[in-house]
Amino acid sequence: MKMSTTATERGDGATVSNSGPKDHKKWQPTAAALKGAIQLGIGYAVGNLTSKPDRDVLMQDFYMVESVFLPSEGSNLTPAHHFPDFRLKTYAPLAFRYFRELFGIKPDDYLYSICNEPLIELSNPGASSSWFYLTSDDEFIIKTVQHKEAEFLQKLLPGYYMNLNQNPRTLLPKFYGLYCIQSAGVNIRVVVMNNVLPREMKMHYKYDLKGSTCKRRASRKERTKSSPTFKDLDFQEMHEGLHFDGDTYNALMKTLQRDCRVLESFKIMDYSLLLGVHVLDKKIRDRGSRGDSKRLGGQKVLYSTALESIQGNAKAPEPAADDDTMGGIPAKHKEEKLLIFLGIIDILQSYRFIKKVEHSWKALVHDGDTVSVHRPNFYADRFLNFMGTTVFKKLHPLRGASSKRKRNSLHPMRSASQEVLSAHKEEWTEEKKAQSLESLDGQYSSGSNQPDLVPSPRGLSLAVSFCTIHSSEEDLLEDPDNSDDRRASSATVALDDTDPTPPSQGSTPDSVLDVYL
Repeated sequence: MKMSTTATERGDGATVSNSGPKDHKKWQPTAAALKGAIQLGIGYAVGNLTSKPDRDVLMQDFYMVESVFLPSEGSNLTPAHHFPDFRLKTYAPLAFRYFRELFGIKPDDYLYSICNEPLIELSNPGASSSWFYLTSDDEFIIKTVQHKEAEFLQKLLPGYYMNLNQNPRTLLPKFYGLYCIQSAGVNIRVVVMNNVLPREMKMHYKYDLKGSTCKRRASRKERTKSSPTFKDLDFQEMHEGLHFDGDTYNALMKTLQRDCRVLESFKIMDYSLLLGVHVLDKKIRDRGSRGDSKRLGGQKVLYSTALESIQGNAKAPEPAADDDTMGGIPAKHKEEKLLIFLGIIDILQSYRFIKKVEHSWKALVHDGDTVSVHRPNFYADRFLNFMGTTVFKKLHPLRGASSKRKRNSLHPMRSASQEVLSAHKEEWTEEKKAQSLESLDGQYSSGSNQPDLVPSPRGLSLAVSFCTIHSSEEDLLEDPDNSDDRRASSATVALDDTDPTPPSQGSTPDSVLDVYL
């Protein structure tokens, strides 16, 4: 016979068990037990939700909490399992069901991703004590959160709901579920989110960027890892900025600006931009092993890739036959072609009293504007400035490209002038053949030192003037420094060749073009 057990919750969210004469041994969750309980609990909660009819989300739905006890021996409503007895709490189940539907996640796909195969444990590069698990199909991240973070997320849900309806294309975290597992006096809260960095694509560089510079370097321990996560000062030393074409840069910055204004309105700060860089030019591409290839057959989640998450009409480069860009954003660094994966993370930090005290304390030791913790409006402006000027840069078009287009537009003009020249060529040959020979004999006999002159009809003179003007315009485009002199020269030639006044006495009867034989 089991003794009765009561539980009281402390102010920090932890639950202390008060048992009878037979003390209940405190549950120390192992990784395998915790992952199994998470999968079993989420599977039961989502399966039970399918029996509830679809309806509009109401305000009270954001604050609803459902609770169910899952004993190891099973019950009429719950399956038997080999984990310790635990209670599952599901926060705002109807609201999160709406969020999943908004991103095209069907209940069967959600259950298949989370419960089909064991979860993959990931390392935590941050200062928090959170645990991270990845689903086998690379779609979802399951992260443990503290009591205050879970409470803040629940308060955030109505505004989050409004923002997603207005703008589903966002780099903010996409939350798909919030749960709490209680066992033997221990509360473990987990949130299900989108995965920013796909394991299928090798990340040659990873960064956690905040826009601050105070102590923003990866630790020695982090640098020894096979895939370390660097920080702001490391980025400035290792990269000179990631360059995007104009449309992609504008779309990316527009999305970041909208997201930061949303976070500022909720008084959220100390968030980060998780940035993954894949170098396309590297011949050896390390691909991670995955137990499930369902994602390759078709994407389940809408707006889940980096390219889909930004505003505008940015397009990814066409992949090679054996390549899959996985929704990365094309970029360049020097001569390297890159794929960028990114998302805003750690948004469950509000500027509460403890954060204000932390900022004041750090400001006494360091420059207050460089520390990470700061007022939400200042934090957002500093974050955007750092991303828009240091991390992301716009590719400028090559110089001379516009001049080349202008030069190409002169070819039809040249063709027109050549047609005029050819039209008068035969006329000049037939009419002036005898006259030119006689004129040359007369000039030699006069003993003049004037160079030989070839008579030219008026039409030929006009054509040459037309050709001269446009060829001089081409020279102006190629060498703008001498534009004034050449413009004056071309204008003089045009006026001289088209002068309608009759020739002066002693010159040839017709208008002539000087040609040195």
